[in-house]
Amino acid sequence: MDDKQPVVRLSGITKRFLDVIASNNISFDLYPGEICALLGENGAGKTTLMNILFGYYACDEGDIFIKGEKVHLSAPKDAISRGIGMIHQHFALVPSQTVLENIVIGTATGKGIFLDLKSARKQLLDLQNRFGLQIDPDARIWTLSVGEQQKVEILKALYRDVDILIMDEPTAVLAPAETEDLFKTLRILVGEGRSVVFISHKLNEVMDISDRIVVLRAGQVVAQRRTAETDARELANLMVGRELLENIEKKSLNAGRPVLEINNLNALNDKQVPALKNVNLVIHQYEILGLAGISGNGQRELAEILFGLRRPTAGSVVINGKQLKFGSPTSAINLKMGRIPEDRIDTGLMMDLSVEENIILENHRSARFQHFGLMKSAIIRRFSDELIAAYGIKTAGREAVAKSLSGGNLQKVMLARELAGQPAAVVAAQPTRGLDVGAMAYIHQRIIQERDRGAGILLISEDLDEVFNLSDRIVVLYEGELMGVASGESASREQIGLWMSGVHN
Repeated sequence: MDDKQPVVRLSGITKRFLDVIASNNISFDLYPGEICALLGENGAGKTTLMNILFGYYACDEGDIFIKGEKVHLSAPKDAISRGIGMIHQHFALVPSQTVLENIVIGTATGKGIFLDLKSARKQLLDLQNRFGLQIDPDARIWTLSVGEQQKVEILKALYRDVDILIMDEPTAVLAPAETEDLFKTLRILVGEGRSVVFISHKLNEVMDISDRIVVLRAGQVVAQRRTAETDARELANLMVGRELLENIEKKSLNAGRPVLEINNLNALNDKQVPALKNVNLVIHQYEILGLAGISGNGQRELAEILFGLRRPTAGSVVINGKQLKFGSPTSAINLKMGRIPEDRIDTGLMMDLSVEENIILENHRSARFQHFGLMKSAIIRRFSDELIAAYGIKTAGREAVAKSLSGGNLQKVMLARELAGQPAAVVAAQPTRGLDVGAMAYIHQRIIQERDRGAGILLISEDLDEVFNLSDRIVVLYEGELMGVASGESASREQIGLWMSGVHN
């Protein structure tokens, strides 16, 4: 592609946040009709670099060229006017509005203050047919799945006629089938001569979808490879700067007594449709039970019931021999259940509180940390520092605000808090979603350590590699029902895949 002129050229880009250099003299090219993957660990500078290209941040040094012209981007509207669109991990949609209304927001459609929704609808339907992105224009955003919301974001960008699309961790919240649909759309886009920057940590997907790969580490470009000339192992090593173990070592253990028993659990989802139908599960000491399934088949509702965030319509849950009081997070904590929710930002942590405050969040009223309402500050400080060191949390200190940490370090804060009390049972929902390979390996190691200590672990994951690597037993949830159970050692991907598709055999 080097014989073509790049549609984007970033030259010597440097960006500092106080004493931290997020981008260090980076040069990056993007060519017409290609998907270029931007790889790197959390905190490597991938999103910062693309936020500079999208006009969110101004660089301190360096030049930006779009289609051969040197430009100054002071806001996203400047980037959009030059054909650049960016879809962030956390979508910028208005939940109460319809698909069509979200897509035309901020565009000049119609005359004066009136929107010409009729012509906008026709234009939207034309785009849907052209790119295979079928979605009801009149559906309200809050009723859509995450995968459908992402389609809306892509249509929003195409409606603005972008020919350079930046996607930040686009598959982090998608099921395998939704990822395949996304990839079909991206291939159509580049087939028309558009260009895509694909920020990701999932090496197998990067190998599948990209034409070229640029690897960032600590704010610098450390390697560039044509996808056909590399493999996942080389990329993983380039990302973290060291050799990564490919296989997870897990010793064989005999299961102990039951620590988490789920009996005839039934529940409705937010639309009052049955999400769980007579679910029965038993998780024992010294075992990891992997719950696989495509997104939207009841996993979220199950986790929310166990975490005390949702009430079932029928059934019971027993933790460590005692009944869980539904709708009470405190009950789950008191019964020694470690809770690792899939959304660490909205559910797992308080982002405006400090690392220390998050670490003691669930136990701040305990006698260990307070006496007659007065906090034992020295004990809390020592406890926090010990966990920060033990879990390798990269932070400016215990008083740093949680939102200043990378995704991998936020997950470590949550793990430290939940595992410090040596829980009898651990429910881990999508524990490595959105994390890079280095952080994923660390989380996997910690989960296995808990299992070896004697905890019973329910691992709810849409990442099949994760389920197969960690689980002693594997079950599949499909439309709220358990399809079957298989031994982690003897389970075949074909069998699990059939169950995930709803096929009994």
